[in-house]
Amino acid sequence: MKKLSLKEINLPVTIFKEGKSYVAYSPALDLSTCASTYKKAQTNFSEIMEIFIEELIEMGTLDVVLRELGWQKVKSNWQPPVVVSNYFQPMNLSYA
Repeated sequence: MKKLSLKEINLPVTIFKEGKSYVAYSPALDLSTCASTYKKAQTNFSEIMEIFIEELIEMGTLDVVLRELGWQKVKSNWQPPVVVSNYFQPMNLSYA
């Protein structure tokens, strides 16, 4: 099995409120989870992220999936897509 070298990465995660739930989402992994509290959403996201990466490694598809998600390999380290901005986009929503 190929040895995985670990490097700490600051992964962008957004937590938003949906009804009574808190949703944690990272576009860099296209991964989300939810919980009844903000803190539990953070904890759940950390857990699901670890499981996601472990499964990709086990299946041998880590490189392929990260590339498809826009990650770049710099030397031997993976770098997530850079968040340039988060903003609120005004929109009109009409319904009948």
